[in-house]
Amino acid sequence: MSALADRLLEIKQAPEGDRICAFFDYDGTLIDGFSATAILRARLRSLEFTPEEVTDALMIGLRGCTSEQDYAEVLAATKPAFAGKTYDELLAFGEKLFKTETAAKLRPQMWQIIRAHRERGHRIVIASSATRFQIEPIAKEIGADRALATDVEVVDGIVTGEVKGRPLWGPGKAAAVRRLAREWDLDLDASFAYSDGNEDVPYLEAVGHPAAVSPQRALRGVAESRGWPILDLRNPSANKLAMAVRTGAFYGTFLGSAAVGFASGLLGRDRTEAMQEAVSTGLDAGLALAGVDVEVLDGQQYLTSDRPCVFVFNHQSKLDLPVLIHLVRGQATGVAKKEIGDLPLFGPILHAGGVVFIDRADVGKAIEQLEPVVRKIREERFSLVVAPEGTRSATPRIGSFKKGPFHIAMQAGVPVVPVVLRNAGELMWRGAQLIKPGTVEVQVLPPIDTSQWRPETVDEHAEQVRQQFITTLTEWPVRAFDDGRMTRTMGIFEWRDNADDQ
Repeated sequence: MSALADRLLEIKQAPEGDRICAFFDYDGTLIDGFSATAILRARLRSLEFTPEEVTDALMIGLRGCTSEQDYAEVLAATKPAFAGKTYDELLAFGEKLFKTETAAKLRPQMWQIIRAHRERGHRIVIASSATRFQIEPIAKEIGADRALATDVEVVDGIVTGEVKGRPLWGPGKAAAVRRLAREWDLDLDASFAYSDGNEDVPYLEAVGHPAAVSPQRALRGVAESRGWPILDLRNPSANKLAMAVRTGAFYGTFLGSAAVGFASGLLGRDRTEAMQEAVSTGLDAGLALAGVDVEVLDGQQYLTSDRPCVFVFNHQSKLDLPVLIHLVRGQATGVAKKEIGDLPLFGPILHAGGVVFIDRADVGKAIEQLEPVVRKIREERFSLVVAPEGTRSATPRIGSFKKGPFHIAMQAGVPVVPVVLRNAGELMWRGAQLIKPGTVEVQVLPPIDTSQWRPETVDEHAEQVRQQFITTLTEWPVRAFDDGRMTRTMGIFEWRDNADDQ
């Protein structure tokens, strides 16, 4: 088995409970790269970077950082990025950078590890030498129990830029882990830690189950000599020019198929049927031209066995809807806010495709606004395709589910069918414009009977369905390949050796 598969198995066999903690470094470990790079780019774009800062950054880059004193100089050099701003401003700045830039660097393999620890009831802690403004967004996303960070001084709500306490670099991070262990009565011998940095040997030594993640040279040497697991991970990549050509072909095929659908409707065919048939066929070709394959690993039969129904899916990417259209085919509808129906080109396509538009601004009549969708399901036998999260997530985290789709299923008297997408976000990240080639892996879960549901218990049912998504993603069956890829195309997880498939 591969190192990652071994680690997942080790976690699965570890004792349960919150006396065991999994500590995660951030830069280079949870993300591929460094969050400070996004801060530097933002300051350059805003022309806030002074010549002195440029000089200091270049000198630090040339000299490197090999001691706590070196890291103190790094923090001093970055002081202008924080000093004089309010604490809330910096938290908002960090949140914006995370959503627009840093989230795209997250290592999906580490999300699988986090999920595995969470399933065992282990505490999750981010331990980073970065500032709290850099790590608070990721801590929030993964539901971390604590974020250990290098803190800066705040006076009357204004950040001075001075470091508060000992920086969490090298031995400082190890000391913070031990303090937290005393506070929470953790069993460090049974706990886990992950890092890529040479300076983090003392931090990794603090636990019984350390792991080096795509480690720097010195840490790799230490890990090899001590028999620590080494998880060599890489995010999928592709040629950008080829991606641009493929993405253009995808959109061109979509628009061409929509034009065919309009023409068929004008020639006398049912407008919605013509549009859905043309678009689904066109998207099949568009996905192929983009190099995107859709593989249903389990539950293919549930796409047709209990229709009409309400198909619910987890939402990470602009690819999600094309994938769902490819899977569900015709005789289906969606829901969109009415403003989208007024958009040129895209709005008419949605109208012709049978999408139901509602006024989301009128929150007081949210339930009443669902009635047209319920009628379409009952009277026209259409299925509904909807993302209960409501908006795309910046990470693989499953957000909270809105109640609307479940009210619709209950009122229409149809089952809910969960469609779990593992990695659409890896092929086209939330903010991306280009599509990477690869395989979107899908599992369709058994239909959920809604005949006994009641309005007062819809919240409970929605959460039960959400937990099915979380569990399915945690236990996803994945495989490793000899050349370092971890699915057949551009994927990134592993579970069993390809020898098992021979």
